[in-house]
Amino acid sequence: MTLIRRLLEQAERTPSAVALIAGDDTELTYGELRHRVLAVRNGLRANGLRPGDGVLFSVRPSPDSLVLALAVVAAGGVVVFADPGAGPEMFAARLRLADPRWSAAESGLYAASRLRPVRALARRRGLLLPDLADLPLRHIHTGRRLPGVPRSSLSLHSLLTTPHAVPDEPDLDLDPDPDLDPDLDLDLDLDLGLDPDAPAAVIFTSGTTAKPRAVVHTQASLVAALDLFRERLPLGPGDVVHTDQLMLGIPTLASGARWSMPPLSASPTRFALQLRERRVTHTFCVPVHLAEILDVEPSLPKTLRYVLLGAAPAPAAVLRRAIEAAPHAEVLSVYAMTEILPVAIASASEKLAHAGEGDYLGAPLARVRVAPDGELWLSGPNLCRGYLGDPPLTELPTGDLVRLEGDRLVLMGRKKDMLIRGKFNLYPGLYEPAITTLDGVDDAAIIGVPDPETGDEQVVLAVTGTATPDTLRRRLPHLIDHAALPDRIVVLPSFPYTGRTRKLDRASLKQALQ
Repeated sequence: MTLIRRLLEQAERTPSAVALIAGDDTELTYGELRHRVLAVRNGLRANGLRPGDGVLFSVRPSPDSLVLALAVVAAGGVVVFADPGAGPEMFAARLRLADPRWSAAESGLYAASRLRPVRALARRRGLLLPDLADLPLRHIHTGRRLPGVPRSSLSLHSLLTTPHAVPDEPDLDLDPDPDLDPDLDLDLDLDLGLDPDAPAAVIFTSGTTAKPRAVVHTQASLVAALDLFRERLPLGPGDVVHTDQLMLGIPTLASGARWSMPPLSASPTRFALQLRERRVTHTFCVPVHLAEILDVEPSLPKTLRYVLLGAAPAPAAVLRRAIEAAPHAEVLSVYAMTEILPVAIASASEKLAHAGEGDYLGAPLARVRVAPDGELWLSGPNLCRGYLGDPPLTELPTGDLVRLEGDRLVLMGRKKDMLIRGKFNLYPGLYEPAITTLDGVDDAAIIGVPDPETGDEQVVLAVTGTATPDTLRRRLPHLIDHAALPDRIVVLPSFPYTGRTRKLDRASLKQALQ
């Protein structure tokens, strides 16, 4: 069964139940969600969206973004998650690789990228936005039309409210009141999912302007990932999941539970308050975010049954605080990658009880192979199709070094010195060669200095040469991923090297930078 069909059939079973609570406390029922997805899907097809079309997606988490993303996939399109804040050069490189036919963005983003006063303000805040309206694509906008939105842009509102006949297809009889239409015909595999092995989502993870990198997931790989989450994290009607993460929100909806979205850029205080007000049963946090929440609210509500931590290793101090704040809940730590979700889930108590070296990950949820050098290789139905522009993957080399303790995984290190910054995996080797092309830079190294309080890593760029930190800070946003920009820049007279090959001694350099 495809992802879209699974969601719509769940919505058909419980049309009057609340599916989603938005950040501003507005609610959307399952029936309304189903009706909107099918209406927008019809509108997109009627306006020329073809199976396989890429849709550059620049809409922040909201009910509108959920409806639009699901409708794109239901119409056979591919959601290409874009980050306009990555900088014009990086954005252009990603655009060339993805080659989308459509762009979907918030009206405010079109205005911010087009109007000079707004662009100037964004630039002063370090945000260099591309001019979305100038892209030679079909445009869709959410929100009311603002100056800067292309005249030919389709509005999400018009797609929702205008009946659309789709040529050469059975008409979907959409009733204005979905609660009164439980018999809407869903026997339409020709479009509600198409080929489960066809691309459904493209997620850019890292890369340089010369070689951007993007993961391609199919509906089949996403459904497999959702099933693994639900096996370890029981969900059903009556549960409330508080998160802005699509990969947790989708299994929430597929199970008939309620997805609670925090407001955009929610403060720790606001996040904690909504946990109580909405009687949340499950929540997801990055470790550093949970630490900030516990700073303002050391006791979490008794309705919580699961606290899920991910996107970065959880320090022991954060795990202990989580257990103390929610002794009635199970605190879980997820080890996952964009390419394959999830890989392993371990409880906080298991991680704290681990006495040996390394980070205890738990039992693998994917097929694992440990190479002779200790590198973890993964495969399984939840593995992505591959990287955009590259041959399909059958097995993923993770770059992580592990050992097996019985049937449990223990992370020992990162083969290529990958750094973790919040939800972003930063590979120094992808960026250092590009940085050395800048005038005044002789050599460059990106080093992670651990922060024991948060579990995040401070990203330090060390360079040799005549360039100054101020000059580099001005030039780097045009060259590398916004998420890879360093926290600190240090100019050194020389780097430490080792061996006959004069290889950079990263361990010595890291020690010098701490």
